[in-house]
Amino acid sequence: MSRSAAVALAVIAIVAGLAGALVGTPWSNKKAGTPTGNAVVTTSPLQDPTLSIVATGIPKSVVVYDAPDGPTKTTLSNPNENGAPLTFLEEEQRPGWVRVLLPIRPNGSEGWVKTRDVRLTSHNYKIKVELGAHRLIVTDHDKVLLDTPAGIGKADTPTPGGLYYTKELLQPPNPNTVYGHYAYGLSGFSNVLTTFAGGDGVIGIHGTNDPAGLGKDVSHGCIRVSNDAIDLMAKTLPLGVPVEIVA
Repeated sequence: MSRSAAVALAVIAIVAGLAGALVGTPWSNKKAGTPTGNAVVTTSPLQDPTLSIVATGIPKSVVVYDAPDGPTKTTLSNPNENGAPLTFLEEEQRPGWVRVLLPIRPNGSEGWVKTRDVRLTSHNYKIKVELGAHRLIVTDHDKVLLDTPAGIGKADTPTPGGLYYTKELLQPPNPNTVYGHYAYGLSGFSNVLTTFAGGDGVIGIHGTNDPAGLGKDVSHGCIRVSNDAIDLMAKTLPLGVPVEIVA
């Protein structure tokens, strides 16, 4: 394989999924284990429906169950493969148990973890991606913090709709590339690229040094925003922010 072909494959791998090409590279996890923004410790079940509850793993591995006291569904490493704290988005609480959205295939997978295995925090941030309008919108409660053009997946590698969350924030060694200053890995995966360059097709939100692609169908499934936008998100948002991707 020629050098130019190898470089092209590396670029496609990261844009396609932020997986595989990131693992084992010098990309760094920003403030691993230290939420930014206004996340606060939560000790009681969800009371305010506008809040998002984030469950962060405590032990080196977290067992996920199909149901409370049910069979094991999977076991996830903490931190994850990119060095970020294992993060879930809570959907329900019961005594001793938390039902969470999982960062695994298939998209929308859920499971139960023991309350003792996670630290619960809450925040009011949400991210919405409007595919048809090519917009990414960040809100804090009802206040719009960011409304910006976004590049999304091309017709043959579309950005999958659904509810996901930010599971990691990575910083590339060179900010002057198509990935920009920062890249969020999401809990969701491409529905087209099941494997690529050793990864499993994780979708992400990242900056870019090519603003001409914003507002267009340009990627292999990831969501691109300007570097100014991703900088604002990186300094403001904790991990575990829900990401709703709609048509």
